[in-house]
Amino acid sequence: MMGGNNSRSSMRGEMARKVIQLERKTFSCSICLDLLKDPVTIHCGHSYCMRCIKTHWDIEDEKKIYSCPQCIQTFRKRHVLVKNIMLADLVEQLKKTALQAAPADHCYAGAEDVACDVCIGRKRKAVKSCLVCLASYCEKHLQPHYKSLTFEKHKLVDPTKKLQESICSRHDEVMKMFCRTDQQCICYLCSVEEHKGYDTVSAAAERTERQRELELSRQQIQQRVQDREKDVKLLQQELEAVNGSADKAVEDSEKIFTKLIRLVEKRSSGVKQQIRSQQETEVSRVKDLREKLEQEITELKRKDAELKQLSHTEDHNQFLHNYPSLTPLSPSTHSSSIDIRPLRYFEAVTDAVSEVRGRLQDVLTESETNISLTVTQVDVLLSQPEPKTREEFLTYSQEITLDPNTANKRLLLSKGNRKVTRMREQLHSSHPDRFTYWSQVLSKKSLTGRCYWEVKWRGRVDVAVTYKNIIRAGNSDECAFGCNDKSWALYCLGNSYKFSYNSIDTPVSGPRSSRVGVYLDHSAGVLSFYSVSDTMTLLHRVQTTFTQPLCAGAGIYRDGSTAEFCKLK
Repeated sequence: MMGGNNSRSSMRGEMARKVIQLERKTFSCSICLDLLKDPVTIHCGHSYCMRCIKTHWDIEDEKKIYSCPQCIQTFRKRHVLVKNIMLADLVEQLKKTALQAAPADHCYAGAEDVACDVCIGRKRKAVKSCLVCLASYCEKHLQPHYKSLTFEKHKLVDPTKKLQESICSRHDEVMKMFCRTDQQCICYLCSVEEHKGYDTVSAAAERTERQRELELSRQQIQQRVQDREKDVKLLQQELEAVNGSADKAVEDSEKIFTKLIRLVEKRSSGVKQQIRSQQETEVSRVKDLREKLEQEITELKRKDAELKQLSHTEDHNQFLHNYPSLTPLSPSTHSSSIDIRPLRYFEAVTDAVSEVRGRLQDVLTESETNISLTVTQVDVLLSQPEPKTREEFLTYSQEITLDPNTANKRLLLSKGNRKVTRMREQLHSSHPDRFTYWSQVLSKKSLTGRCYWEVKWRGRVDVAVTYKNIIRAGNSDECAFGCNDKSWALYCLGNSYKFSYNSIDTPVSGPRSSRVGVYLDHSAGVLSFYSVSDTMTLLHRVQTTFTQPLCAGAGIYRDGSTAEFCKLK
């Protein structure tokens, strides 16, 4: 029975100790990390020692903007500080409670604990270490620091075995200063000797500044966590939309194809397989991105926990010692938000299939390419936002070479078929792909996905993008860049630009440059033209739906004019 009583007494003592520790934390100043002395409460609701907050605001006097060290809220006016009587009484009661609970707490220091330096015989656990005395104290031997004015300016922190790290090895003085020039803690004698003339401040002031930086970093991390969690929810919605749309497209397609002959049924199976394949591709991409975002959230939360742990370090020197070793926040793996386009996904496939219903075998064969392209154009939402800087655009750079078989007879190709110059009539052989009237030329390869290229021009030039099936023979508008619904052209002449599509001209303003950048996101239906110099300026942007692969093109309409498709890699 006696053993049981001792056990219960020990448990009660341990519980009392934990309650006191919790209350001490609640009634501690976040600047000095000690129990509140002459507590004051500022306008944002946080409380500090009167001297601590005064010192903090003294540092900010030059800026005439005062802040709360915890929530970073700012004040234009320095408030008059009045002692919080109720809070002061609570702190005094806590001190008395700690004294009464101490004898009942039979928790002595073990091998891993910090022992009281004053206890004789079996030593109790230290509850505080003093950076001035360079000693650690249990609750009993700590009381003089609370009661005597002699110890009023002593700095108490959580018990630590690393007190010697706060002593200058050269002068045997406490390091209360921080040299910003050398990024190290120093003592006062160091500041007037070997660090004389350097940028030095008190360790407390540097801690306050670094704490503010740390809190801002945490806010950024927490905001990114919120953004990524929102993105994950959006991705889940898109998974459901893709799957639902794909299932409906398959169902509708099967109903149509079951009414056709065996050849049509064979094609039905092919379309189904294409849809499922594209569905699997899109679902896989969404899931991969979701996994990356979830991994980023986990990493951000881990980083936040690391910063939080460091922010609670009470020893300034230990804080400043560990601060430079923090790994920097890695770049985000994705954009700050998910850009969802209101596509109907696979419903377009059903429409494409419906168009060929009732047609004969030759019509079905002709439409096969169109159906396949419609399926592969499903690009849910994973397209990145349009690049902003030239470096970002260059990640999509595409080397364009021109097709000599498409060049008009007045055009001369050079530099590996990347430069075109208008001359007098050249000796070109006859070819069905050649432009017979307009001085135009197309790229050799078709363009899909995201592409970026630049054209260096001189004279009178069209920088164009067109479907490959644009008509080549004759002088009608159906052959000229920008004069039909199969081509888009930026007209460059002297100090002016204009954009043309389907014979509709749009004036374009922007800085003149001899270099034009073209950005194409085929699946997103985006086509943008930029003036490229030291910076990039958007000249014109097209948002449409591309139904076929595209070709880059150039129209050269004056002798001596040139267009060169630049090498960007």
